[in-house]
Amino acid sequence: MELLLAGPVPRRPGAAVNADGDGGDRPLIAVLGGSGFVGAAVVETLARQPIRLRTVGRRPQPVPPGAVAEIEVLTADLTVRADLEAAVAGADTVVHLLMHTADWREADGNLTAEQVNVGVLRELVELLGERRRPPTIVFAGSTSQAGLPERIPLDGTEPDRPTTAYDRQKQAAEQVLKAATAAKLVRGVSLRLPTVYGDSPRGRLNGRGVVSTMVRKAFAGEELTLWNDGTVERDLLYVHDAANAFLAGIDHADVLAGGHWLVGTGRGVPLGDVLRTIAELVGARLGRPPVPVVCVPPPDLATATDMHSVVIDSSRFRAATGWRPRVPLHTALRRCVDAFAENAG
Repeated sequence: MELLLAGPVPRRPGAAVNADGDGGDRPLIAVLGGSGFVGAAVVETLARQPIRLRTVGRRPQPVPPGAVAEIEVLTADLTVRADLEAAVAGADTVVHLLMHTADWREADGNLTAEQVNVGVLRELVELLGERRRPPTIVFAGSTSQAGLPERIPLDGTEPDRPTTAYDRQKQAAEQVLKAATAAKLVRGVSLRLPTVYGDSPRGRLNGRGVVSTMVRKAFAGEELTLWNDGTVERDLLYVHDAANAFLAGIDHADVLAGGHWLVGTGRGVPLGDVLRTIAELVGARLGRPPVPVVCVPPPDLATATDMHSVVIDSSRFRAATGWRPRVPLHTALRRCVDAFAENAG
């Protein structure tokens, strides 16, 4: 476990000082998974707030430029209880963004996936539940926990029938959080995210999602492939809009605690349209015709959810917090293309 203070910690005149020597009048928010795709965007968003911010990840993380927050950067293995305890020490709010997505389609029996996706939250609740005043946990869930619903859009009132091991693990973690909230050990808020995509705060195109994968293929001159006829819809949430949803979740934890809240744009976009837009944007950037978009038979690893449209009605979350997505799809896709082009040299 390594700790890096992001320069001298500023202190306002007259600010209270706690046992660690920090300004005690600023709330401390710990972001678990701050080095990840969504985590980096959340850290950038929180860094603009007048808070103390501890960002925790497996890899060293750069400090966002122009940060207002007092920032600590912690490199840790959060499956180790001592590291987890140090990561959340003194935190008023914990943003839980950890997820084990490698081989997620075959996560049954994967003890590492189980520990990351469920075990860390269970231990986190045990650690934080010992405090006199319940701290807040804002947890990243998934809209796919609903499985194959009978109707769309999803609004959070449909029964949950997770079909993959990853979704069952997410569901189990969320239930731990809800039970701890009912017992008044913590104030738990679960934000269920749809497909999140976009460029990172550091101007790069990261992640293994469909958008980043297809942008890379288009730049390489490869055809873009669909596992269906292109009419399956996805509610695509730009990563910086997702980060703002976590800020809204923190700010409105009093009214959100104990529930799960769906976050999305409210618009389902056919994946065929998304891939054709990417091909056109990359072609325009390179001054060549767009690469072809073709349909191929789904591989054996495809699941029923891959062939099922997902559209999110996030009106409950919007009404409770005032949050709304701000970046249009075409603008965000162009940013992804530009980010890849500028960093590919």
